[in-house]
Amino acid sequence: MESMLNKLKSTVTKVTADVTSAVMGNPVTREFDVGRHIASGGNGLAWKIFNGTKKSTKQEVAVFVFDKKLIDKYQKFEKDQIIDSLKRGVQQLTRLRHPRLLTVQHPLEESRDCLAFCTEPVFASLANVLGNWENLPSSISPDIKDYKLYDVETKYGLLQVSEGLSFLHSSVKMVHGNVTPENIILNKSGAWKIMGFDFCVSSSNPSEQEPKFPCKEWDPNLPSLCLPNPEYLAPEYILSVSCETASDMYSLGTVMYAVFNKGKPIFEVNKQDIYKSFSRQLDQLSRLGSSSLTSIPEEVRDHVKLLLNVTPTVRPDADQMTKIPFFDDVGAVTLQYFDTLFQRDNLQKSQFFKGLPKVLPKLPKRVIVQRILPALTSEFVNPDMVPFVLPNVLLIAEECTKEEYVKLILPELGPVFKQQEPIQASNMILLIFLQKMDLLLTKTPPDEIKNSVLPMVYRALEAPSIQIQELCLNIIPTFANLIDYPSMKNALIPRIKNACLQTSSLAVRVNSLVCLGKILEYLDKWFVLDDILPFLQQIPSKEPAVLMGILGIYKCTFTHKKLGITKEQLAGKVLPHLIPLSIENNLNLNQFSSFIAVIKEMLSRLESEHRTKLEQLHMMQEQQRSLDIGNQMNASEETSVTHAGSQQIDKVFNNIGADLLTGGESENKEDGLQNKQKRASLTLEEKQKLAKEQEQAQKLKSQQPLKPQVHAPVAPVKQTKDLTDTLMDNMTSLTSLSVSTPKLSASSTFTSVPSTGLNMMFSTPIDNTKRNLTNGLNANMGFQTSGFSMPVSPNQNFFSGTSTAGGGTMTLGAPPTLSSYSSLSSAPAAGKQAPQRPADMSALNNLFGPQKPKVSMNQLSQQKPNQWLNQFVPPPGSPGMGSAAMGSQVNVMGQTTFGMQGNPFFNPQNFAQPPTTMTSSSSASNDLKDLFG
Repeated sequence: MESMLNKLKSTVTKVTADVTSAVMGNPVTREFDVGRHIASGGNGLAWKIFNGTKKSTKQEVAVFVFDKKLIDKYQKFEKDQIIDSLKRGVQQLTRLRHPRLLTVQHPLEESRDCLAFCTEPVFASLANVLGNWENLPSSISPDIKDYKLYDVETKYGLLQVSEGLSFLHSSVKMVHGNVTPENIILNKSGAWKIMGFDFCVSSSNPSEQEPKFPCKEWDPNLPSLCLPNPEYLAPEYILSVSCETASDMYSLGTVMYAVFNKGKPIFEVNKQDIYKSFSRQLDQLSRLGSSSLTSIPEEVRDHVKLLLNVTPTVRPDADQMTKIPFFDDVGAVTLQYFDTLFQRDNLQKSQFFKGLPKVLPKLPKRVIVQRILPALTSEFVNPDMVPFVLPNVLLIAEECTKEEYVKLILPELGPVFKQQEPIQASNMILLIFLQKMDLLLTKTPPDEIKNSVLPMVYRALEAPSIQIQELCLNIIPTFANLIDYPSMKNALIPRIKNACLQTSSLAVRVNSLVCLGKILEYLDKWFVLDDILPFLQQIPSKEPAVLMGILGIYKCTFTHKKLGITKEQLAGKVLPHLIPLSIENNLNLNQFSSFIAVIKEMLSRLESEHRTKLEQLHMMQEQQRSLDIGNQMNASEETSVTHAGSQQIDKVFNNIGADLLTGGESENKEDGLQNKQKRASLTLEEKQKLAKEQEQAQKLKSQQPLKPQVHAPVAPVKQTKDLTDTLMDNMTSLTSLSVSTPKLSASSTFTSVPSTGLNMMFSTPIDNTKRNLTNGLNANMGFQTSGFSMPVSPNQNFFSGTSTAGGGTMTLGAPPTLSSYSSLSSAPAAGKQAPQRPADMSALNNLFGPQKPKVSMNQLSQQKPNQWLNQFVPPPGSPGMGSAAMGSQVNVMGQTTFGMQGNPFFNPQNFAQPPTTMTSSSSASNDLKDLFG
């Protein structure tokens, strides 16, 4: 990589040094910047040709430089002869002005090191193009190396040379004297120009009818640069020391032969013995046949043979050559017409430009770009000619690459985009641009589209001409995909809507709707719903075509995959608009059927979508209910597994409840039926959870009873207390209490001992008014306390063994002697449960078993079992009595407390003593009071 950079640097340095040395000190450099060495030309290709620009105007030029180092080998007088010859040629060229002669921009300037002058921009000499690369830089430009002359270029180039010679011979009365490929220059547009007037001969009697041209004898001792090229010189120059206009025609014939023969002349001349060579050449020319001219096209072969005739008078003159059929080629004629375009009036130009699109496809692209395009764009300064020129320019743009379009064509189109005068020409320009809009949007850079192209489209939509508006609306959908979304949304769509609402033309209104319908796919859904559909309701006219356009937009939006109309829009705006339109009197049967078909389709989808939504909502609600039940069952299962010891206490108090409430058996049957009905409505998941719960309860029942164990005193280790011993001690202390013992106040009982909350489920209604029962609870007790936690399953009841839906909960304060049970709840909270056997409850059963209250059957029959319980538990189905009212609460220590705080019907005052008490003759009743007091 570094070596390549070094090589490039050395090349650039060398070229810069060559240029600097070539023109250093020359006055031309004061006005012109000299660029790259591109070609060579003139007699012996002695002139180096450089790119250049004029400093003041930045106009492009070609700088011809003759380096005096080339003639260092000559003697001084020879150098002077060469310099004089070169100066004479440039000075003569500077005085002559004709389209077929090279145009001089700055006269010859001489410095100590070089000669220099400036001309119009040049591509190369014909000799360079034909393969003679003498005096060119070492790295020859690929443009020259790979240059290929097309037939039309050759024909028109030779025609241009013929026209130039005709000008010299007829108008100037001059013989060029050295018509060679070195002295024919191809300018940047591809035109062939004549230079090299070093050996020109002017007529000695220009005023007379027959001009005479004095001729110098050939001097072989002169330097080659002081003599014309003998290979292109007519025989009479050497053999008879005479010249005339026919001599230049002979030179033209040799040039034509060289052009068609890859740059090789017809004869090679021995410059050391030139007279002998020309004598032999003369003999060959006299016997010249068609076989020697096979490389020349047949249609011009005879004319070349005439030009090479030995007798000058037989040769065609320049004017005759311009009229031969060979130059009647359509391409050559077209190029010739462009060269004389400035001489034509507008009518002639318009007729020519109308027929030009038929000719352009037959011409090579390089010829079109180099020769025709500049001539066309130069006509943009004439506003009346723009509508005739523009189609041809856009036709050329289609064949150009994007880079060529941006460089050569787009800068010329800028003023045309904005042209608004005259109005008729402006309208035609709009129509032409609209027809080629896809081309403009494809090849024009985005910035120029926003700045030039789209404003022209907006102007067309707002034009007073209905024809332009219609055409614009018809064409917009063809290039809508090339317009950026912000421009379409903020500029194009509003103008289409305005055209639809404000026009008085039915065709414009219908085309506006059709245009909107076709470009809907390039818009987003919400823009269509919020902007396009409301606009349809603003259209004032009710003509069938307009109504069908409205229906079409609705249908496209409704059926398009990307767009679509929401059911809210359908129900609230679309259908209320469409249904009245469907019964307009102007609609025929087919149009009405189209309306009804779309309306039915919309209604069908509206019904389907909303029904689906409601079904999904219903399913979600059902799933939520199932999830709530499942969560309750999970809580029950976890509680029953982690608090197995507490379930034993639960069973004991269930037995107590069964003894206290004698009427519970019948209610238990009703509860069982309700539970069966509830289970019948459970899902499969819930039933599986219930089965797991039952299986877990069965495992707990099958475990061996726990027995107290005596442990040797060891180091204190945190262990779970044996609930059996503690419970036995507590129950023994309870039996020793007397019936007459006064109740402990809440303050003396619970100040230093943590109370235990028991969650009791009531499922059997009890009559409060006719049943004498003292609950033994103090109304001042706290119902939500920490301490001993007792897990209760939602399906478990203290008094009946099973729960019913709608059951309430009651929290009882534990006696002070139950404080040792707090350790039972700490084990599950730690995540580990020590395996224990069920506690021996025989002592507790003996204590309460035989002391059931004795109540006669008459008293039981008079009770209303539902009245008393209704103070605490509302009837099934009451609000607020769901599973949430029966749930357990987990405190921060991992203990579980049960309460009824979530139940709106819960009130601690409801647990006060009922107005009537149940009489009992047994002392067990008083003991029971003390137990719960």
